[in-house]
Amino acid sequence: MVFEKELQDLEKRRAQALEMGGKKKIDKQHSKGRFSARERIQGLLDPDSFLEVGMFNHSDVPGMEDRTPADSKIGGYGTIDGRTVAILSNDFSVLAATSSRVAGRKEGELKQLAAHYGYPVIYLGEAGGARMPDIMGSRGLASFGGGGFDTYLQIMSRVRETPMITAVMGECYGMPTWMACLSDFVVQVKGSAMGVSGPRILELALGESVTDEELGGCEIHGKITGMADRIAETEDDCFSIIRQFMGYMPQHNGEAPPCRENFDVSEDSDNLLEILPDKRNRAYDMHRILNAVFDHESLFPIKPDFGKNVITALARIKGDGVGVIANQPFVNAGAMDTDGIDKVISFLCLCDSFNIPLVFFHDTPGFLVGKAAERNRVAARVMNYMNALGLITVPKISVIVRKTYGMAFWNMAGSGCGVNFIVAWPTAEMSFVSPEIAANVVFGGKIPATERDKKAWEKLVQQMVDDASPYGAAGMHYIHDVIDPRETRNYISRALKISQGARNKGIGEHRLANWPTKF
Repeated sequence: MVFEKELQDLEKRRAQALEMGGKKKIDKQHSKGRFSARERIQGLLDPDSFLEVGMFNHSDVPGMEDRTPADSKIGGYGTIDGRTVAILSNDFSVLAATSSRVAGRKEGELKQLAAHYGYPVIYLGEAGGARMPDIMGSRGLASFGGGGFDTYLQIMSRVRETPMITAVMGECYGMPTWMACLSDFVVQVKGSAMGVSGPRILELALGESVTDEELGGCEIHGKITGMADRIAETEDDCFSIIRQFMGYMPQHNGEAPPCRENFDVSEDSDNLLEILPDKRNRAYDMHRILNAVFDHESLFPIKPDFGKNVITALARIKGDGVGVIANQPFVNAGAMDTDGIDKVISFLCLCDSFNIPLVFFHDTPGFLVGKAAERNRVAARVMNYMNALGLITVPKISVIVRKTYGMAFWNMAGSGCGVNFIVAWPTAEMSFVSPEIAANVVFGGKIPATERDKKAWEKLVQQMVDDASPYGAAGMHYIHDVIDPRETRNYISRALKISQGARNKGIGEHRLANWPTKF
């Protein structure tokens, strides 16, 4: 056969690349309940859709060629539900997938070309930090900049043009952490960890002894830092979560999110009046309201364990994708703290960048204030939130379910905040502070001592409750309507169609595309 020698050499080289770090190291991955880098790609993408680039890459350090198949990073293109994505998978079986010059160029090129072509980027992370001794010395350090005067910036910064997703699937230090910080959506698998430097470096450099879990496990990033948007039980669960998220995303910022033609209505859609408590101060779970309004089982929470006094979620209404921001009365009566504010700002950036309309559900007594809040810069965060809200160009629809007091009213897309439609349920209360607090102020902060004072206080509270009725705002055209709660689903659907307009079809201006979303 013509060129038989050359073809045999090609197949030999392919086989060596596909072996990755060898059977022993791959078996070690499996013993931890983890897939290999190539198995992860196969598990996430549509069958037989992966087109690899850089299979024959290797380290540029002399003598390391045979020890570094694909230079520890496997990349290319494939499809998820028939839609093309760019994908990178760290190969921990090759020198712990440490970062290197050749692999860095491959990663940077894929990331940049994905933005150019209009494809989402998926980064499957499990890696140590920079490879040593490659990065040591002046030549080694400077070489990691990519070779040009702006190449490192291109790799390590981002203006959101296509969605970027990172999965934290093992020990992720250095590059995977930076990629997670640049990403729009981060899934962390239980048992994994993420941080700037790993426990070994910390112990050698600082004498600090800490485990991977203590440093950056799921409890840390799911509940405390908010760096992880979702926590996955297993790697297969992680793939499922990524596919679900991708189902809400356009491939790039020049198109609308995908619409589902087939959808079901929740059994609770006609029972909204039974979900909302008849007592105005009684707590309830806002998830029940949302599940009743939006398409059955379409609510996809973002950061569910972080800033739990506010809900951020993707959802569908009659098949159309939306972003949902809702106060959660079940936690702190729905008073948003600084974690909640950061969570919302991050979500605003996601939705504005990818043409996802926003629907707000109000039930909040205001922001959580006090000494701790001030030390967490609550005032600055509230105004950052307001500034982000003011830059949004996707449609905004606001529904006032129950209480909405003070500055939180405007931060939840109240009157005068560029909202396309704002309506209230007849159960709504709109005022500067709660009637009880206002009455206490009027009484000089003193507890009514006599029966006469108690009755006067109760009368004043009731008067303020009546004044907080939404009909006052509706009468002056500060809100558009007061609706029957059972009409909410249809109202939002119609308002969305109108708000998306005939000119731009809901494609926004993406003014938040380079706003940092990690905090």
